[in-house]
Amino acid sequence: MSSSDSRGPGGMRKGLTNYGDAGFSLFLRKAFIKGAGYTDATLDRPVIGITDTGSGYNPCHGNMPQLLEAVQRGIMLAGGLPVKFPTISIGESFAAPTSMYLRNLMAMDTEEMLRAQPMDAVVLIGGCDKTVPAQLMGAASAGLPAIQLITGSMLTGSHRGEVVGACTDCRRYWARFRADEIDEREIADVNDQLVPSVGTCSVMGTASTMACIAEALGMTVPGGATPPAVTADRMRVAEHTGQVAVQIARERRTVDQVLTDKALENAMRVLLAIGGSTNAIVHLTAIAGRLGYEVDLKALDRMGRETPVLVDLKPSGAHYMEHFHAAGGMATLLRELKPLLHLDALTVTGRTLGEELERARPAFQQDVVRPFANPIYPQGGLAVLEGNLAPGGAIIKQSAADPRLVEHEGRAVVFEGLEDLANRIDSEDLDVHPDDVLVLKNIGPKGAPGMPEAGYIPLPRKLARQGVKDMVRISDGRMSGTAFGTIVLHVTPESAIGGPLALVRNGDRIRLSLRNREISLLVDAAELARRAQEQPVQVPQAERGYRKLFLATVTQADKGVDFDFLAAAEVKGKVPRV
Repeated sequence: MSSSDSRGPGGMRKGLTNYGDAGFSLFLRKAFIKGAGYTDATLDRPVIGITDTGSGYNPCHGNMPQLLEAVQRGIMLAGGLPVKFPTISIGESFAAPTSMYLRNLMAMDTEEMLRAQPMDAVVLIGGCDKTVPAQLMGAASAGLPAIQLITGSMLTGSHRGEVVGACTDCRRYWARFRADEIDEREIADVNDQLVPSVGTCSVMGTASTMACIAEALGMTVPGGATPPAVTADRMRVAEHTGQVAVQIARERRTVDQVLTDKALENAMRVLLAIGGSTNAIVHLTAIAGRLGYEVDLKALDRMGRETPVLVDLKPSGAHYMEHFHAAGGMATLLRELKPLLHLDALTVTGRTLGEELERARPAFQQDVVRPFANPIYPQGGLAVLEGNLAPGGAIIKQSAADPRLVEHEGRAVVFEGLEDLANRIDSEDLDVHPDDVLVLKNIGPKGAPGMPEAGYIPLPRKLARQGVKDMVRISDGRMSGTAFGTIVLHVTPESAIGGPLALVRNGDRIRLSLRNREISLLVDAAELARRAQEQPVQVPQAERGYRKLFLATVTQADKGVDFDFLAAAEVKGKVPRV
Protein backbone atom coordinates (compact mmCIF):
# COMPACT_ATOMS: atom_id res chain seq x y z
CA MET A 1 0.00 0.00 0.00
CA SER A 2 2.87 2.32 0.70
CA SER A 3 4.55 1.89 -2.67
CA SER A 4 3.51 3.54 -5.91
CA ASP A 5 1.26 1.74 -8.37
CA SER A 6 -0.89 2.66 -11.34
CA ARG A 7 -3.29 4.47 -9.02
CA GLY A 8 -0.61 6.65 -7.45
CA PRO A 9 1.48 6.46 -4.31
CA GLY A 10 0.05 5.57 -0.92
CA GLY A 11 1.01 5.66 2.74
CA MET A 12 3.81 8.03 3.72
CA ARG A 13 4.67 8.51 0.03
CA LYS A 14 1.32 10.17 -0.66
CA GLY A 15 1.22 13.92 -1.25
CA LEU A 16 4.86 14.66 -0.58
CA THR A 17 5.76 18.16 0.53
CA ASN A 18 7.43 19.96 -2.35
CA TYR A 19 11.11 20.64 -1.72
CA GLY A 20 12.10 20.04 -5.34
CA ASP A 21 13.47 16.58 -4.54
CA ALA A 22 10.92 13.80 -3.97
CA GLY A 23 13.45 11.45 -2.41
CA PHE A 24 14.53 14.08 0.10
CA SER A 25 10.87 14.95 0.82
CA LEU A 26 10.14 11.35 1.84
CA PHE A 27 13.41 11.11 3.77
CA LEU A 28 12.57 14.26 5.74
CA ARG A 29 8.97 13.22 6.38
CA LYS A 30 10.01 9.84 7.77
CA ALA A 31 12.75 11.40 9.88
CA PHE A 32 10.30 13.72 11.62
CA ILE A 33 7.55 11.17 12.19
CA LYS A 34 10.13 8.75 13.58
CA GLY A 35 10.67 11.36 16.25
CA ALA A 36 7.32 10.20 17.62
CA GLY A 37 8.74 6.68 17.99
CA TYR A 38 7.54 4.97 14.81
CA THR A 39 9.51 2.19 13.08
CA ASP A 40 9.89 1.59 9.35
CA ALA A 41 7.63 -1.47 9.61
CA THR A 42 4.86 0.62 11.18
CA LEU A 43 5.23 3.38 8.60
CA ASP A 44 4.80 0.84 5.80
CA ARG A 45 1.19 0.15 6.83
CA PRO A 46 -1.88 1.82 5.27
CA VAL A 47 -2.19 5.26 6.88
CA ILE A 48 -5.66 6.02 8.24
CA GLY A 49 -6.33 9.63 9.21
CA ILE A 50 -8.81 10.30 12.03
CA THR A 51 -10.42 13.70 12.49
CA ASP A 52 -10.28 14.75 16.14
CA THR A 53 -13.16 17.18 16.58
CA GLY A 54 -13.11 17.23 20.35
CA SER A 55 -13.54 20.63 22.00
CA GLY A 56 -14.43 21.98 25.41
CA TYR A 57 -16.99 24.10 23.58
CA ASN A 58 -18.66 21.03 22.08
CA PRO A 59 -20.22 18.67 24.66
CA CYS A 60 -21.90 16.85 21.75
CA HIS A 61 -18.39 15.48 21.09
CA GLY A 62 -17.60 14.90 24.77
CA ASN A 63 -16.90 11.20 24.18
CA MET A 64 -14.15 11.96 21.67
CA PRO A 65 -11.29 10.44 23.75
CA GLN A 66 -13.11 7.10 24.03
CA LEU A 67 -14.07 7.12 20.34
CA LEU A 68 -10.50 7.86 19.27
CA GLU A 69 -9.18 5.00 21.39
CA ALA A 70 -11.72 2.55 19.94
CA VAL A 71 -11.14 3.67 16.33
CA GLN A 72 -7.38 3.42 16.72
CA ARG A 73 -7.79 -0.07 18.19
CA GLY A 74 -9.86 -1.15 15.19
CA ILE A 75 -7.37 0.29 12.72
CA MET A 76 -4.41 -1.44 14.38
CA LEU A 77 -6.25 -4.77 14.62
CA ALA A 78 -6.82 -4.56 10.87
CA GLY A 79 -3.18 -3.78 10.15
CA GLY A 80 -3.36 -0.04 9.59
CA LEU A 81 -1.54 2.93 11.09
CA PRO A 82 -3.94 5.38 12.81
CA VAL A 83 -2.97 9.06 12.70
CA LYS A 84 -5.34 11.49 14.37
CA PHE A 85 -5.37 15.17 13.47
CA PRO A 86 -7.49 18.14 14.57
CA THR A 87 -10.03 20.10 12.57
CA ILE A 88 -12.51 22.79 13.48
CA SER A 89 -15.20 21.67 15.93
CA ILE A 90 -18.57 23.44 15.87
CA GLY A 91 -20.76 23.25 18.96
CA GLU A 92 -24.32 24.25 18.04
CA SER A 93 -25.22 26.39 21.05
CA PHE A 94 -21.72 27.88 21.44
CA ALA A 95 -21.16 29.33 17.94
CA ALA A 96 -21.97 32.96 17.11
CA PRO A 97 -23.72 34.23 15.13
CA THR A 98 -24.80 30.68 14.25
CA SER A 99 -23.11 27.34 13.64
CA MET A 100 -24.32 27.41 10.02
CA TYR A 101 -22.07 30.40 9.42
CA LEU A 102 -19.08 28.14 10.17
CA ARG A 103 -20.21 24.93 8.40
CA ASN A 104 -18.54 25.86 5.12
CA LEU A 105 -15.34 26.84 6.93
CA MET A 106 -15.25 23.43 8.60
CA ALA A 107 -15.91 21.78 5.24
CA MET A 108 -12.99 23.68 3.71
CA ASP A 109 -10.76 22.82 6.68
CA THR A 110 -11.67 19.14 6.37
CA GLU A 111 -11.20 19.02 2.59
CA GLU A 112 -7.82 20.74 2.62
CA MET A 113 -6.46 18.67 5.52
CA LEU A 114 -7.49 15.50 3.68
CA ARG A 115 -5.68 16.74 0.60
CA ALA A 116 -2.60 18.06 2.39
CA GLN A 117 -1.72 15.18 4.70
CA PRO A 118 -0.68 11.63 3.75
CA MET A 119 -3.53 9.22 4.36
CA ASP A 120 -4.96 6.29 2.44
CA ALA A 121 -8.39 6.69 4.05
CA VAL A 122 -9.99 8.86 6.70
CA VAL A 123 -12.39 8.32 9.60
CA LEU A 124 -14.59 11.39 9.99
CA ILE A 125 -15.80 11.71 13.59
CA GLY A 126 -18.68 14.12 14.03
CA GLY A 127 -22.09 14.44 15.57
CA CYS A 128 -23.18 17.99 16.37
CA ASP A 129 -25.53 19.49 13.81
CA LYS A 130 -23.17 21.09 11.27
CA THR A 131 -20.16 18.81 11.76
CA VAL A 132 -21.41 15.73 9.89
CA PRO A 133 -22.57 17.69 6.83
CA ALA A 134 -19.34 19.71 6.84
CA GLN A 135 -17.28 16.53 6.94
CA LEU A 136 -19.29 14.83 4.19
CA MET A 137 -19.02 17.96 2.04
CA GLY A 138 -15.26 18.12 2.54
CA ALA A 139 -14.77 14.40 1.97
CA ALA A 140 -16.92 14.48 -1.18
CA SER A 141 -14.69 17.19 -2.62
CA ALA A 142 -11.41 15.60 -1.50
CA GLY A 143 -12.38 12.28 -3.07
CA LEU A 144 -10.31 9.81 -1.05
CA PRO A 145 -11.73 6.74 0.77
CA ALA A 146 -13.73 7.97 3.77
CA ILE A 147 -16.03 6.60 6.45
CA GLN A 148 -18.22 8.50 8.91
CA LEU A 149 -18.34 7.80 12.64
CA ILE A 150 -21.19 9.46 14.54
CA THR A 151 -20.49 10.59 18.12
CA GLY A 152 -23.97 9.45 19.23
CA SER A 153 -26.94 10.90 21.07
CA MET A 154 -27.16 11.78 24.74
CA LEU A 155 -29.23 9.78 27.20
CA THR A 156 -32.65 10.96 28.35
CA GLY A 157 -33.29 12.65 31.69
CA SER A 158 -36.20 12.73 34.09
CA HIS A 159 -38.04 15.76 35.45
CA ARG A 160 -40.62 15.11 38.16
CA GLY A 161 -41.35 11.66 36.76
CA GLU A 162 -41.45 12.70 33.10
CA VAL A 163 -38.86 11.58 30.55
CA VAL A 164 -37.16 14.63 29.04
CA GLY A 165 -34.39 15.26 26.56
CA ALA A 166 -32.81 18.02 24.55
CA CYS A 167 -33.96 19.90 22.81
CA THR A 168 -37.65 19.57 21.94
CA ASP A 169 -38.35 19.55 25.66
CA CYS A 170 -36.05 22.57 26.09
CA ARG A 171 -38.36 24.55 23.82
CA ARG A 172 -41.52 23.12 25.33
CA TYR A 173 -40.56 24.01 28.88
CA TRP A 174 -39.23 27.42 27.90
CA ALA A 175 -42.54 28.17 26.17
CA ARG A 176 -44.34 27.20 29.38
CA PHE A 177 -42.04 29.48 31.37
CA ARG A 178 -42.70 32.41 28.98
CA ALA A 179 -46.41 31.78 29.40
CA ASP A 180 -46.06 31.87 33.23
CA GLU A 181 -47.23 28.25 33.47
CA ILE A 182 -44.14 27.28 35.49
CA ASP A 183 -41.95 29.32 37.82
CA GLU A 184 -38.22 30.06 37.97
CA ARG A 185 -37.58 27.18 40.37
CA GLU A 186 -39.04 24.62 37.98
CA ILE A 187 -37.31 26.00 34.89
CA ALA A 188 -34.02 25.80 36.81
CA ASP A 189 -34.78 22.23 37.89
CA VAL A 190 -35.58 21.04 34.38
CA ASN A 191 -32.45 22.76 33.08
CA ASP A 192 -30.42 20.27 35.14
CA GLN A 193 -32.19 17.27 33.59
CA LEU A 194 -32.50 18.07 29.87
CA VAL A 195 -28.93 17.02 29.02
CA PRO A 196 -27.95 14.17 31.37
CA SER A 197 -24.85 13.07 29.42
CA VAL A 198 -22.54 14.09 26.62
CA GLY A 199 -23.76 13.47 23.11
CA THR A 200 -26.07 15.05 20.56
CA CYS A 201 -29.75 15.88 21.04
CA SER A 202 -31.81 12.83 21.95
CA VAL A 203 -34.70 13.65 19.62
CA MET A 204 -34.93 13.67 15.82
CA GLY A 205 -33.19 17.04 15.55
CA THR A 206 -30.58 17.90 12.97
CA ALA A 207 -27.82 15.84 14.60
CA SER A 208 -29.90 12.65 14.76
CA THR A 209 -31.27 13.33 11.29
CA MET A 210 -27.79 13.65 9.82
CA ALA A 211 -26.71 10.48 11.66
CA CYS A 212 -29.56 8.55 10.04
CA ILE A 213 -28.82 10.14 6.67
CA ALA A 214 -25.13 9.21 6.93
CA GLU A 215 -26.09 5.55 7.42
CA ALA A 216 -28.67 5.75 4.60
CA LEU A 217 -25.94 7.15 2.34
CA GLY A 218 -23.86 4.07 3.08
CA MET A 219 -21.15 6.17 4.73
CA THR A 220 -21.24 4.46 8.16
CA VAL A 221 -20.91 0.86 9.22
CA PRO A 222 -24.31 -0.86 9.59
CA GLY A 223 -25.99 0.29 12.78
CA GLY A 224 -23.76 3.34 13.02
CA ALA A 225 -26.50 5.96 13.38
CA THR A 226 -28.33 5.24 16.62
CA PRO A 227 -26.19 3.97 19.55
CA PRO A 228 -26.10 6.62 22.31
CA ALA A 229 -22.77 8.33 22.92
CA VAL A 230 -21.93 6.75 26.28
CA THR A 231 -22.81 3.13 25.49
CA ALA A 232 -20.69 0.08 24.75
CA ASP A 233 -22.57 -0.24 21.45
CA ARG A 234 -21.15 3.13 20.36
CA MET A 235 -17.60 2.01 21.20
CA ARG A 236 -18.06 -1.24 19.28
CA VAL A 237 -19.27 0.77 16.28
CA ALA A 238 -16.13 2.90 16.59
CA GLU A 239 -13.83 -0.15 16.62
CA HIS A 240 -15.65 -1.64 13.63
CA THR A 241 -15.34 1.70 11.83
CA GLY A 242 -11.57 1.59 12.26
CA GLN A 243 -11.42 -1.89 10.78
CA VAL A 244 -13.53 -0.94 7.77
CA ALA A 245 -11.37 2.15 7.26
CA VAL A 246 -8.37 -0.10 6.62
CA GLN A 247 -10.47 -2.19 4.24
CA ILE A 248 -11.55 0.80 2.14
CA ALA A 249 -7.95 2.02 2.09
CA ARG A 250 -6.66 -1.31 0.77
CA GLU A 251 -9.47 -1.59 -1.78
CA ARG A 252 -9.27 2.11 -2.65
CA ARG A 253 -13.03 2.51 -2.33
CA THR A 254 -13.22 6.25 -2.88
CA VAL A 255 -16.09 8.34 -1.59
CA ASP A 256 -17.63 8.88 -5.03
CA GLN A 257 -18.25 5.12 -5.30
CA VAL A 258 -20.53 5.37 -2.27
CA LEU A 259 -22.00 8.87 -2.57
CA THR A 260 -23.94 8.28 -5.78
CA ASP A 261 -27.27 9.58 -7.05
CA LYS A 262 -28.90 6.40 -5.71
CA ALA A 263 -27.38 6.96 -2.28
CA LEU A 264 -28.65 10.54 -2.25
CA GLU A 265 -32.17 9.37 -3.13
CA ASN A 266 -32.05 6.76 -0.36
CA ALA A 267 -31.04 9.49 2.07
CA MET A 268 -33.97 11.64 0.97
CA ARG A 269 -36.39 8.75 1.52
CA VAL A 270 -35.02 8.31 5.02
CA LEU A 271 -35.21 12.04 5.75
CA LEU A 272 -38.91 12.02 4.88
CA ALA A 273 -39.66 8.80 6.77
CA ILE A 274 -38.01 9.86 10.04
CA GLY A 275 -39.75 13.23 10.19
CA GLY A 276 -36.27 14.67 10.05
CA SER A 277 -34.94 18.18 10.42
CA THR A 278 -35.65 20.79 7.74
CA ASN A 279 -31.94 21.65 7.97
CA ALA A 280 -31.10 18.33 6.34
CA ILE A 281 -32.51 19.53 3.01
CA VAL A 282 -29.96 22.34 2.97
CA HIS A 283 -27.15 19.97 3.99
CA LEU A 284 -28.07 17.27 1.47
CA THR A 285 -28.27 19.92 -1.23
CA ALA A 286 -24.75 21.09 -0.35
CA ILE A 287 -23.38 17.52 -0.30
CA ALA A 288 -25.07 16.79 -3.63
CA GLY A 289 -23.61 19.98 -5.08
CA ARG A 290 -20.10 18.83 -4.17
CA LEU A 291 -20.79 15.67 -6.19
CA GLY A 292 -22.24 17.48 -9.20
CA TYR A 293 -25.94 16.96 -8.50
CA GLU A 294 -28.68 19.56 -8.14
CA VAL A 295 -31.59 18.87 -5.79
CA ASP A 296 -35.00 19.14 -7.46
CA LEU A 297 -37.29 20.42 -4.71
CA LYS A 298 -40.46 19.66 -6.68
CA ALA A 299 -39.33 16.08 -7.15
CA LEU A 300 -38.48 15.89 -3.45
CA ASP A 301 -42.02 16.98 -2.65
CA ARG A 302 -43.42 14.30 -4.98
CA MET A 303 -41.25 11.77 -3.17
CA GLY A 304 -42.71 13.00 0.13
CA ARG A 305 -46.27 12.33 -0.98
CA GLU A 306 -45.52 8.59 -1.20
CA THR A 307 -43.16 8.31 1.79
CA PRO A 308 -44.95 8.29 5.17
CA VAL A 309 -43.37 9.18 8.51
CA LEU A 310 -42.69 5.88 10.26
CA VAL A 311 -40.35 6.78 13.14
CA ASP A 312 -42.21 7.82 16.28
CA LEU A 313 -39.67 10.29 17.70
CA LYS A 314 -40.03 13.82 18.97
CA PRO A 315 -40.75 16.42 17.67
CA SER A 316 -43.07 14.60 15.23
CA GLY A 317 -43.76 11.71 17.62
CA ALA A 318 -43.22 10.64 21.22
CA HIS A 319 -39.94 8.71 21.66
CA TYR A 320 -36.19 9.45 21.83
CA MET A 321 -33.08 8.20 20.01
CA GLU A 322 -32.18 5.60 22.64
CA HIS A 323 -35.62 4.06 22.08
CA PHE A 324 -35.05 4.04 18.32
CA HIS A 325 -31.76 2.23 18.91
CA ALA A 326 -33.44 -0.33 21.19
CA ALA A 327 -36.02 -0.89 18.45
CA GLY A 328 -33.30 -2.06 16.06
CA GLY A 329 -32.22 1.30 14.71
CA MET A 330 -31.95 2.02 11.03
CA ALA A 331 -32.20 -1.62 9.96
CA THR A 332 -35.76 -1.70 11.33
CA LEU A 333 -36.69 1.42 9.37
CA LEU A 334 -34.91 0.41 6.16
CA ARG A 335 -36.76 -2.93 6.10
CA GLU A 336 -40.06 -1.04 6.04
CA LEU A 337 -38.79 1.25 3.28
CA LYS A 338 -37.31 -1.52 1.10
CA PRO A 339 -39.82 -1.12 -1.77
CA LEU A 340 -38.83 2.58 -2.05
CA LEU A 341 -35.05 2.21 -1.76
CA HIS A 342 -32.21 1.57 -4.19
CA LEU A 343 -31.04 -1.67 -2.59
CA ASP A 344 -28.17 -1.94 -5.07
CA ALA A 345 -26.49 1.22 -3.73
CA LEU A 346 -22.95 0.46 -2.55
CA THR A 347 -21.93 1.08 1.08
CA VAL A 348 -18.49 1.61 2.64
CA THR A 349 -18.34 -2.08 3.56
CA GLY A 350 -18.20 -3.04 -0.11
CA ARG A 351 -21.63 -4.63 0.13
CA THR A 352 -24.87 -3.13 -1.16
CA LEU A 353 -27.56 -1.72 1.06
CA GLY A 354 -29.74 -4.74 0.26
CA GLU A 355 -26.96 -7.15 1.21
CA GLU A 356 -26.43 -5.35 4.50
CA LEU A 357 -30.14 -5.59 5.31
CA GLU A 358 -30.01 -9.34 4.65
CA ARG A 359 -27.10 -9.59 7.12
CA ALA A 360 -28.81 -7.46 9.79
CA ARG A 361 -30.25 -8.96 12.96
CA PRO A 362 -33.79 -10.28 12.56
CA ALA A 363 -36.79 -8.05 13.13
CA PHE A 364 -38.69 -8.16 16.40
CA GLN A 365 -41.79 -6.63 17.96
CA GLN A 366 -41.35 -2.96 18.84
CA ASP A 367 -43.42 0.26 18.82
CA VAL A 368 -40.97 2.98 17.70
CA VAL A 369 -40.85 2.24 13.96
CA ARG A 370 -44.34 1.90 12.57
CA PRO A 371 -45.26 -0.51 9.76
CA PHE A 372 -45.73 1.11 6.36
CA ALA A 373 -49.47 0.54 6.58
CA ASN A 374 -49.79 2.35 9.92
CA PRO A 375 -47.62 5.49 9.80
CA ILE A 376 -47.63 8.27 12.36
CA TYR A 377 -48.09 10.71 9.47
CA PRO A 378 -49.35 9.71 6.00
CA GLN A 379 -46.81 11.73 4.02
CA GLY A 380 -43.14 12.63 4.45
CA GLY A 381 -42.27 14.94 7.31
CA LEU A 382 -41.30 17.80 5.00
CA ALA A 383 -43.18 19.56 2.23
CA VAL A 384 -42.07 22.11 -0.37
CA LEU A 385 -44.14 25.26 -0.84
CA GLU A 386 -44.16 27.73 -3.73
CA GLY A 387 -45.94 30.96 -4.54
CA ASN A 388 -45.25 34.61 -5.14
CA LEU A 389 -43.74 34.89 -1.65
CA ALA A 390 -41.22 32.12 -2.35
CA PRO A 391 -40.49 31.80 -6.09
CA GLY A 392 -37.48 29.61 -5.29
CA GLY A 393 -39.39 27.51 -2.79
CA ALA A 394 -39.89 27.25 0.95
CA ILE A 395 -40.05 24.36 3.41
CA ILE A 396 -42.57 23.36 6.08
CA LYS A 397 -42.21 20.48 8.51
CA GLN A 398 -45.76 19.30 8.04
CA SER A 399 -45.49 16.42 10.51
CA ALA A 400 -44.79 18.88 13.35
CA ALA A 401 -47.38 21.49 12.31
CA ASP A 402 -50.84 22.14 13.77
CA PRO A 403 -53.36 20.56 11.37
CA ARG A 404 -55.74 23.45 12.10
CA LEU A 405 -53.27 26.00 10.71
CA VAL A 406 -51.92 24.38 7.54
CA GLU A 407 -54.83 25.84 5.55
CA HIS A 408 -54.81 29.41 6.77
CA GLU A 409 -55.10 33.03 5.70
CA GLY A 410 -54.11 35.79 8.08
CA ARG A 411 -52.81 39.29 8.60
CA ALA A 412 -49.03 39.80 8.53
CA VAL A 413 -47.27 41.03 11.65
CA VAL A 414 -43.81 41.92 10.38
CA PHE A 415 -40.41 42.03 12.10
CA GLU A 416 -37.62 43.53 10.00
CA GLY A 417 -34.85 41.51 11.64
CA LEU A 418 -33.60 39.88 14.82
CA GLU A 419 -33.16 43.17 16.69
CA ASP A 420 -36.67 44.30 15.81
CA LEU A 421 -38.01 40.93 16.94
CA ALA A 422 -36.19 41.11 20.28
CA ASN A 423 -37.39 44.65 20.90
CA ARG A 424 -41.10 44.10 20.19
CA ILE A 425 -42.13 40.44 20.53
CA ASP A 426 -42.88 40.69 24.25
CA SER A 427 -44.38 44.17 24.19
CA GLU A 428 -47.88 44.47 25.56
CA ASP A 429 -48.48 47.12 22.86
CA LEU A 430 -47.75 44.72 19.99
CA ASP A 431 -50.71 44.66 17.62
CA VAL A 432 -51.10 40.92 17.23
CA HIS A 433 -53.89 38.35 17.36
CA PRO A 434 -53.84 34.52 17.40
CA ASP A 435 -54.91 34.22 13.76
CA ASP A 436 -52.19 36.58 12.49
CA VAL A 437 -49.09 35.43 10.58
CA LEU A 438 -45.72 36.31 12.11
CA VAL A 439 -43.14 37.31 9.47
CA LEU A 440 -39.42 37.66 10.20
CA LYS A 441 -37.13 39.14 7.54
CA ASN A 442 -33.37 39.29 7.03
CA ILE A 443 -32.33 35.98 8.61
CA GLY A 444 -31.36 34.23 5.39
CA PRO A 445 -27.87 33.16 4.29
CA LYS A 446 -26.66 36.72 3.71
CA GLY A 447 -29.12 38.57 5.89
CA ALA A 448 -28.04 37.54 9.38
CA PRO A 449 -25.52 36.26 8.10
CA GLY A 450 -25.48 32.47 8.24
CA MET A 451 -29.21 31.71 8.18
CA PRO A 452 -29.69 31.30 11.97
CA GLU A 453 -32.24 28.98 13.57
CA ALA A 454 -34.45 31.94 14.44
CA GLY A 455 -37.32 30.82 12.21
CA TYR A 456 -38.86 29.28 15.32
CA ILE A 457 -40.22 32.73 16.17
CA PRO A 458 -41.34 32.84 19.80
CA LEU A 459 -45.03 33.38 20.32
CA PRO A 460 -45.75 36.90 21.57
CA ARG A 461 -45.73 36.73 25.35
CA LYS A 462 -49.18 38.22 25.74
CA LEU A 463 -50.66 35.52 23.46
CA ALA A 464 -48.71 32.76 25.19
CA ARG A 465 -50.23 33.87 28.48
CA GLN A 466 -53.65 33.55 26.87
CA GLY A 467 -52.94 29.91 26.08
CA VAL A 468 -51.98 30.25 22.40
CA LYS A 469 -49.70 27.33 21.50
CA ASP A 470 -49.01 27.87 17.79
CA MET A 471 -49.27 30.44 15.01
CA VAL A 472 -48.24 30.48 11.36
CA ARG A 473 -44.68 31.82 11.22
CA ILE A 474 -42.69 32.65 8.08
CA SER A 475 -39.04 33.55 7.54
CA ASP A 476 -36.07 33.15 5.22
CA GLY A 477 -34.13 31.48 8.03
CA ARG A 478 -33.96 28.00 9.52
CA MET A 479 -35.20 26.36 12.70
CA SER A 480 -33.73 23.64 14.84
CA GLY A 481 -34.72 20.13 13.94
CA THR A 482 -35.89 19.80 17.53
CA ALA A 483 -38.48 22.55 17.03
CA PHE A 484 -42.14 22.20 16.16
CA GLY A 485 -45.07 24.29 14.99
CA THR A 486 -46.64 25.64 11.79
CA ILE A 487 -43.49 27.27 10.53
CA VAL A 488 -42.54 28.15 6.95
CA LEU A 489 -38.77 28.30 6.47
CA HIS A 490 -36.03 28.81 3.85
CA VAL A 491 -38.12 31.33 1.88
CA THR A 492 -36.09 31.78 -1.31
CA PRO A 493 -34.80 34.18 -2.49
CA GLU A 494 -34.13 35.77 0.88
CA SER A 495 -35.23 39.28 1.77
CA ALA A 496 -31.68 40.64 2.11
CA ILE A 497 -31.08 40.25 -1.64
CA GLY A 498 -34.49 41.56 -2.68
CA GLY A 499 -36.70 38.51 -2.45
CA PRO A 500 -40.48 39.12 -2.21
CA LEU A 501 -40.34 38.59 1.56
CA ALA A 502 -38.64 42.00 1.79
CA LEU A 503 -41.81 43.64 0.45
CA VAL A 504 -44.23 42.29 3.07
CA ARG A 505 -45.79 45.00 5.27
CA ASN A 506 -47.88 44.94 8.42
CA GLY A 507 -51.51 44.22 7.58
CA ASP A 508 -50.88 42.39 4.31
CA ARG A 509 -52.81 39.16 3.89
CA ILE A 510 -50.82 35.91 3.54
CA ARG A 511 -52.22 32.54 2.52
CA LEU A 512 -50.71 29.19 3.52
CA SER A 513 -52.15 26.10 1.85
CA LEU A 514 -50.34 22.85 2.55
CA ARG A 515 -52.84 21.03 0.35
CA ASN A 516 -51.93 23.24 -2.63
CA ARG A 517 -48.25 23.55 -1.57
CA GLU A 518 -48.75 27.32 -1.60
CA ILE A 519 -47.35 30.29 0.30
CA SER A 520 -48.69 33.52 -1.19
CA LEU A 521 -48.68 37.23 -0.42
CA LEU A 522 -52.14 38.50 -1.35
CA VAL A 523 -50.93 41.80 -2.77
CA ASP A 524 -51.15 42.57 -6.50
CA ALA A 525 -48.04 42.63 -8.63
CA ALA A 526 -48.30 46.36 -9.41
CA GLU A 527 -48.23 47.26 -5.72
CA LEU A 528 -45.27 44.96 -5.09
CA ALA A 529 -43.40 46.59 -7.99
CA ARG A 530 -44.08 50.02 -6.50
CA ARG A 531 -42.78 48.89 -3.11
CA ALA A 532 -39.65 47.47 -4.71
CA GLN A 533 -38.91 50.87 -6.28
CA GLU A 534 -39.49 52.64 -2.96
CA GLN A 535 -37.09 50.43 -1.00
CA PRO A 536 -34.03 49.46 -3.10
CA VAL A 537 -32.02 46.55 -1.77
CA GLN A 538 -28.64 46.96 -0.12
CA VAL A 539 -27.10 43.49 -0.16
CA PRO A 540 -25.00 42.93 2.99
CA GLN A 541 -21.23 43.26 2.56
CA ALA A 542 -18.19 43.14 4.80
CA GLU A 543 -14.79 44.81 4.65
CA ARG A 544 -12.54 41.85 5.39
CA GLY A 545 -12.04 38.34 6.63
CA TYR A 546 -14.21 35.26 6.56
CA ARG A 547 -17.37 37.38 6.67
CA LYS A 548 -16.36 39.08 3.43
CA LEU A 549 -15.80 35.69 1.78
CA PHE A 550 -19.08 34.37 3.16
CA LEU A 551 -21.23 37.28 2.01
CA ALA A 552 -19.58 37.43 -1.40
CA THR A 553 -19.93 33.76 -2.30
CA VAL A 554 -22.66 32.05 -0.25
CA THR A 555 -25.56 30.59 -2.22
CA GLN A 556 -29.25 30.56 -1.41
CA ALA A 557 -31.06 27.79 0.51
CA ASP A 558 -32.12 25.96 -2.64
CA LYS A 559 -28.43 25.63 -3.57
CA GLY A 560 -27.30 24.41 -0.15
CA VAL A 561 -25.94 27.66 1.38
CA ASP A 562 -22.52 26.50 0.23
CA PHE A 563 -19.88 28.77 -1.30
CA ASP A 564 -20.41 28.98 -5.04
CA PHE A 565 -16.76 28.16 -5.78
CA LEU A 566 -16.90 24.88 -3.83
CA ALA A 567 -19.54 23.15 -5.96
CA ALA A 568 -18.41 20.48 -8.42
CA ALA A 569 -17.20 21.91 -11.72
CA GLU A 570 -19.42 19.54 -13.72
CA VAL A 571 -23.17 19.11 -13.21
CA LYS A 572 -24.15 15.44 -13.59
CA GLY A 573 -27.91 15.84 -13.24
CA LYS A 574 -30.71 16.29 -10.73
CA VAL A 575 -31.87 14.26 -7.74
CA PRO A 576 -34.27 12.79 -6.87
CA ARG A 577 -35.33 11.33 -10.19
CA VAL A 578 -38.95 10.60 -9.42
